[in-house]
Order: sequence, then C-alpha cells, then structure tokens
Amino acid sequence: MHKLIGVTPRILTEDTVKKQFVNFDYVNALISKGFNVIMLTLDNPNIEEVLELCDGFLVTGGCDVDPTAFGETNEGLSKGVEPQLDQIDKDVVEYAVKHKKPMLGICRGHQTINVFMGGTLFQDIGDKHRSIRMGDVAKTVPNRLLDLEPVILTNSYHHQAVKDPALGMEVIAMHPDGTIEAMIHNELPIICIQWHPEKVLDTKVSQIIFNKFQELVK
Repeated sequence: MHKLIGVTPRILTEDTVKKQFVNFDYVNALISKGFNVIMLTLDNPNIEEVLELCDGFLVTGGCDVDPTAFGETNEGLSKGVEPQLDQIDKDVVEYAVKHKKPMLGICRGHQTINVFMGGTLFQDIGDKHRSIRMGDVAKTVPNRLLDLEPVILTNSYHHQAVKDPALGMEVIAMHPDGTIEAMIHNELPIICIQWHPEKVLDTKVSQIIFNKFQELVK
C-alpha cells in the first residue's frame, strides 16, 4: 500500500472568492517518490482524525508567520499573515512531533516547524532573498540525515528567516550572510529547508532531500 503524505494548504483570493490550494510542484515531487498525497484543508472540527490517516507531512511555503506565535508583536514587518495557515501548520507540527512522524518543511514550512517547536524568526530580512532562480550558495556541515556537498547551490524567495533554532534543531546549511538555510532534528525524522527544492527537482541536492524523506516515511 502506498504511503500517504498530508500537505498543508495555502490561501488564494480571486474575485472575492477565497480558495485553498497546493502548488503542483509539491505534489509532483511527492508523487515522483511513489507517495499518495492529500491536502490538509483548513478548519476541520477534528483535525487529528485527518492527521491520523497520514504517514508523513509536507509543510509548504507561503505567507509570513504571525510573530505572536513566537512572542513578538507585528508592527508592520510581517506581511499578509493568515491565522488559519498558522493554525494548520501548528496542528501538523505538534502532531508530527508527538507521534514522531516524518515531516519536511519548505520555506515558510521550515520557519513554522521552527516556531511551533519553540524557536523564533527574524520578521523581515529585506529583499536580499527574493529570487527563485538558482544562484545562491550555502555551506553545509556533516549531519545524520542529508549527505550534502560542503557547498551547494540553492534558490531563495523569502523575507522571514529562522533566528533562534528550536530545541533539538541542528543547523546543517547556512548562507554566507548568516541566513539559516537548512536544519534537521537531532532525534526526530524532521527536515527543514529554507529554499525551494521542489522547483528544481532534477538537481542532485533536491533528490537527496526528497529521497531521504521517502526513506524516513517508508
């Protein structure tokens, strides 16, 4: 039986109609590894009953995290926050941690996993990480999950970033400007990636990430 991955949704408003969606890139990346995929819709009355169906989770990219989630106020630095998205991410992170389920966080997902495990963010790092094109570099360190080259090429599209890693999270890749680009948990099957490996799935680095997630789930 194929393993089932629950993927967090994002919100789009078109012509006053509010929609929940998941980008094709995330779904395609998971399907390429033989997974079935389900979108975890917002505001279910008992979300845990849905999460129990899943063998692992992908927490996706999207808008900023509300800084109240990490003990700060928003004075305009955090943009377009969506409380419903913060809630579903929180539900997924807490469930995955409690039940030791594999979890992969990408971009915003990298940040919300950190926040809902007790870490903090920089609310706004400006426009220095606003290009989806491959061209940024990150230095990596040896670790127990991802066998990466010492220097890797990444893309980058975000203006929040991890400030203080949560307890148990190990920084395994960093941009030359100090931005934390990847983390893993030192015991749990959790991988957090700040860039977008799903958009460059044919690269060696992306294959390493999704292959390891596949291994953790199966």
